[in-house]
Amino acid sequence: QVELVESGGGLVQPGGSLRLSCAVSGFALDYYAIGWFRQAPGIEREGVACITGSPKSTYLVESVKGRFTISRDNRKKTVYLQMNSLKPEDTAIYYCATQTACGAGFPGLSWGRGTQVTVSS
Repeated sequence: QVELVESGGGLVQPGGSLRLSCAVSGFALDYYAIGWFRQAPGIEREGVACITGSPKSTYLVESVKGRFTISRDNRKKTVYLQMNSLKPEDTAIYYCATQTACGAGFPGLSWGRGTQVTVSS
């Protein structure tokens, strides 16, 4: 059984930083690619970042390149999303999910419940 639990969301001012965590259980962390998705009001859920079993194989959506970093810690069975220089448009519920591979063409399979990120003055 695959389980994912997100944490680390909160309220930050524009330009601030947050570090999201996705704790996984029920499988080895490298069994799937792990993606971060977000869903904002009025916008369909979109993929933001993804990491494969190799820590050097990552994907970032264009809008977060240079600001977000995805990483994983196999010992802790946790995937992280470091978010810097946050903008109000980053406000969304952030979800992590398993994927067969990284890329927009590979939908999430098992999902966490999400963690709220709010960027506001």
